[in-house]
Amino acid sequence: MTGTGGAFREGKASRHDAAGDSVPPDVNAVKKHRPRRPWRVAFFALAAAGVLAAAAWILLGSRLIAVLSVLVTGTHLVPVSQVLAVADIAPGTPLIRLNTGQVAARVAAIRQVRSVQVTRSWPDRVVIAVREWAPSLAVTAPDGGYDLMDADGVVLQRVTDRPAGIPLYPAPAAGVSLRGSPDVASAAAVLGELPAWLKDCVVAVTAPGPDQVTLRLAGGVSVVWGGTDRAAAKAAELGALLRTRMHSYDVSAPGSVTAG
Repeated sequence: MTGTGGAFREGKASRHDAAGDSVPPDVNAVKKHRPRRPWRVAFFALAAAGVLAAAAWILLGSRLIAVLSVLVTGTHLVPVSQVLAVADIAPGTPLIRLNTGQVAARVAAIRQVRSVQVTRSWPDRVVIAVREWAPSLAVTAPDGGYDLMDADGVVLQRVTDRPAGIPLYPAPAAGVSLRGSPDVASAAAVLGELPAWLKDCVVAVTAPGPDQVTLRLAGGVSVVWGGTDRAAAKAAELGALLRTRMHSYDVSAPGSVTAG
């Protein structure tokens, strides 16, 4: 028993000593206190600086991301060449440097342009989307042809032939401008409220006053429309009256229309 117990204690002590001798130092602690190598810090700093410099060169100075083409959309009255000339975008301009707001302001100064949006299309294109004023009326020009006007009486374009779907409006007296005319505005507003079937029949319109709009339809039919009020009711009554095949109608007061 004694020998066995002594052997047990001796063996235990031996294992303890062996374990004590074989325990390595705290590796994590050594790593925490190990000083960083300066060359690694400098390497990564230089690499980051190089990446930033390359990105800046590509965006600001390289022809890889520069204007190679300009696309103009939405134009009908204004020639594309005019939009490009006014936009004044130099080929090779880095896209990041292009001031789209200034380009839009220059194009918006064109008389026929209602609104414009300028966007970058990476990597090398600029898109200019134009929305033009729509012509509402045509006026016979003094030297022939027709001036197409918008609802404010602004002449948008002079053409040789009157386009289909744009009614004729009486030409003003010499020296008189229709720009800002309430009569023109009222005539254009009435046309804008007409149903498609009726608007397609209108060949001319007069407006001695804002509430005295008269439509002339194809075939010589005259319709006293009045003002811009109750457009749906007037159109409904006129649709029924046209079956009588008369030459003139007055629907300016729905409910008490007349025909002749």
